[in-house]
Amino acid sequence: MPPPTPRRSAPRLRLVADAIDASQPAARATPPEADTDPLDAYSSIVTAVAERLLRQVVLLRVGRGGARQDRAGLGSGVVVSQDGYILTSAHVLAGAREGVAAFSDGRELPIEIVGRDPLSDMAVVRVDGGRLEAAELGDADRLRVGQLVVAVGSPLGLAGSVTAGVVSALGRSLPTRTGSATRIVENVIQTDAALNPGNSGGALADADGRVVGINTAVAAIGVGLAVPINAASRRIIGALMRDGRFRRAFLGIAGMRRPLPPRVARALGRSAGIGLTEVVPNSPAETAGLRDGDLLLDVDGQPVGDASDLQRLMVGETIGRPLPIRILRVGEVRELTIVPVELQP
Repeated sequence: MPPPTPRRSAPRLRLVADAIDASQPAARATPPEADTDPLDAYSSIVTAVAERLLRQVVLLRVGRGGARQDRAGLGSGVVVSQDGYILTSAHVLAGAREGVAAFSDGRELPIEIVGRDPLSDMAVVRVDGGRLEAAELGDADRLRVGQLVVAVGSPLGLAGSVTAGVVSALGRSLPTRTGSATRIVENVIQTDAALNPGNSGGALADADGRVVGINTAVAAIGVGLAVPINAASRRIIGALMRDGRFRRAFLGIAGMRRPLPPRVARALGRSAGIGLTEVVPNSPAETAGLRDGDLLLDVDGQPVGDASDLQRLMVGETIGRPLPIRILRVGEVRELTIVPVELQP
């Protein structure tokens, strides 16, 4: 009896293997032109922003003038209008009387100091350079933590320097002072984009090249701060360009956030007011009858829970206008009227 014929299974296995290979998507072999490197995408954004802003950010060299021509400082500035207005940091111009703006195309133009507002750390200068290319201002209130930002400025006098990073945090505070007046700049942007002395006054931009902040301080290694560009700062910029200053109202009080008694909190539907720790003699607050220990609840119908709430209401439009206020004194809610005066630096 002849031996049995072996079973020929190899072709079937080969067919199965072929079927498996045929079922794989052809896209596995990605053409070189379709291959994208995440670093390239990141670099293309930073490069595009840099190419745009380097023409709109200037190096500022300022001095006190006079025979000695003492140098008061180096910084950066951002062109914000085609007719020559440049936005910078107020501390860059501290003590300065004159200076020059150096542009990326090699031009150096003398500057006119238009206005400074140390309490927001913003200032405006102007050059006569014909029709300039102005930066587009964005809205810092739309930023999110982790968002890409690009810093352009002149650190250590090195014009046209670019660094990139992310928004590390939002809502930071920056204390400022001029003379006896103090103020807290709110909603300051924190970034890990490298900043150094000379970056002050330069641009912090989003991925679309819109300026969302003005670089102002280096808090620590890897911690840079920028004054936000938003509705509040736009008002200050406009006033500096128009009037050379920004007017603020003054009440003459100092205080801090203080919880409301449970009964009052339930009645008002909120948890805190401003506990007054000082009433300045001969101030609008003293004239209105405010005392140390009062708990300020409302100003002009607006609830105030901390100093930032009150600060937002102290704008030029309230100067000289009687404002109704409510306070809590010894468990009793009282109504008073206060007339703010202009804050003098």
